[in-house]
Amino acid sequence: MGVKINKIWFADGRIYGQTDDGRTLWQSLLYYKRLLNATEEQRNRYEINTFGIRWEELNEDISFESFEYDNPEPTGISLVFLSHPELNAAAVGRRLGISQSLMAQYINGTKKPSKERECVILNEIATIGRELEQVAV
Repeated sequence: MGVKINKIWFADGRIYGQTDDGRTLWQSLLYYKRLLNATEEQRNRYEINTFGIRWEELNEDISFESFEYDNPEPTGISLVFLSHPELNAAAVGRRLGISQSLMAQYINGTKKPSKERECVILNEIATIGRELEQVAV
């Protein structure tokens, strides 16, 4: 069995966990919108089980395993989309011929686009921005 978290706390937009072997691991709350937007009281109502942490009221789960992922803080297009939920990743993907499931994997960090593909996606977002600037008010 992998890592086991026995204590958690929140600070600076992150969730921290202390492992049973004394390490402190963390993840950005940008990956967990329900926790990011939850009250302190809601965040403190959790249970630790065999596989991870559960917030029943928020319908949120975090596996222990996820605390050891290579990307605890989103970067690149993941950061862009997680920081700007008003951007519709599926629609951007459609404009570029990228499937919704692949875009989701890029955003949640389970897959990383090549530098070239990341540039194409970021350029498309910039194009959308320029198109929106042309909207008359």
